[in-house]
Amino acid sequence: MSLSFMLIFYLISGVCFILALRGLSSPESSQRGNKYAILGMIIAVLTTLTSSEIRVTGYLWIILAIIIGGFIGTRISKKIEMKSLPQLVAGFHSLVGLTAVLVSSSSLLSPETYGIGVVGGIKISSLLEMSLGGTIGAITFSGSVVAFMKLQGVISGKPLSFPLQHRLNATIVAVIVMLIALFVATEFHSVFYIMLFLAFIIGFLLILPIGGADMPVVISMLNSYSGWAACGIGFTLGNTLLIITGALVGSSGAILSYIMCKGMNRSILNVILGGFGGEKARLGDSGIERDKAVKIGSPEDAAFIMENASKVIIVPGYGMAVSQAQHSLRELSDILKSKGVEVKYAIHPVAGRMPGHMNVLLAEANVPYDEVFELEEINHEFSTADVVYVIGANDVTNPLAKTDKDSPIYGMPILEVSRARTVFFVKRTMGFGYSGVENPLFFADNTIMLFGDAKKVTEEIIQDITT
Repeated sequence: MSLSFMLIFYLISGVCFILALRGLSSPESSQRGNKYAILGMIIAVLTTLTSSEIRVTGYLWIILAIIIGGFIGTRISKKIEMKSLPQLVAGFHSLVGLTAVLVSSSSLLSPETYGIGVVGGIKISSLLEMSLGGTIGAITFSGSVVAFMKLQGVISGKPLSFPLQHRLNATIVAVIVMLIALFVATEFHSVFYIMLFLAFIIGFLLILPIGGADMPVVISMLNSYSGWAACGIGFTLGNTLLIITGALVGSSGAILSYIMCKGMNRSILNVILGGFGGEKARLGDSGIERDKAVKIGSPEDAAFIMENASKVIIVPGYGMAVSQAQHSLRELSDILKSKGVEVKYAIHPVAGRMPGHMNVLLAEANVPYDEVFELEEINHEFSTADVVYVIGANDVTNPLAKTDKDSPIYGMPILEVSRARTVFFVKRTMGFGYSGVENPLFFADNTIMLFGDAKKVTEEIIQDITT
């Protein structure tokens, strides 16, 4: 295929990716967005395979790679549970970063293959491109590995900080910048590999101090990094589509990170440097005494109050994902609606461990999209709700975010569940959320605690309503 036709098809593929991003911006259109993404990728792969630059022996390697990668991807997608989706995303981000490192390294060793010059005489622009692509890729790889281990529980989800860490990080970043300048000027291979090594290190050091409560921002931030790494690969390979796609992913990830930070009333810099998510906090000026007894209810109590309510709002959190209770929630809401109860779902933008985590889980259970509302849409309705059923959420409902200036979550917009007539809190224990902050709502007069596994508790409520 001629270059002009390849560019046309790459343009079509790029348009499909743009439409995919547009579709993925809303649960109602997410399936259509995924279809556009699949179509765009098929067009991109087929167009690349028609390139006259690929030799016959090259096709053998490509086909082998597609078979191996396709098999591994299919196996993973079939075995992965929805609660582990954030770990999967982090793992895939790490692969994109590692790819950028490998491509930039191979282009340095064999520049003739990429048409960017010869060893010792590579174009200055290409040296800068492979430096940036390799560095961003290394940071993405090591940072994503740390995020994966935190989400999987291999290492603690709490911030792992040490004295002078910010000064050390700033020093390493400054050294990396100087090495990039030195490499572009000299093309010394040793400088390039030292630069990559330091980039790997800074990736670890940047993510280790970030606590579990900031994971939604971290995931979207790493998504942005992977996009810019792919964009760097595109410049190295001279592939227009990869440049476009990488820029789309990078910019959309950055925008999503901004949205996540806005939802937490925090800045990107505050997330990277703050280490939010590990210190235990006092109840501060909430007006609730720590030793005040909590009201402990039973599924039978919840069933009686819910079926006699006129309006119930369900607030899902990470506990729902862990117990896989979304299908039980859908069944409960269907039963309540059959009895004339109005049921809605309230989603906080940073609930769960990745952007849109709760939306994905509810969509898996076929919860109608018109029953799911974001924080800004639903907050004013809590005062009119007879019952709020909080299932596995903690920090996103904590009133200390509004009242305690010393709290690490102060200023974060929350779901105003305390305004409801009755609040049922489903939790395994009285433990803190990922932010390490105790929730005074547990001690409120209108709150009833339901201790146990979220799925089991919900199923018992269903059983009590139907019998």
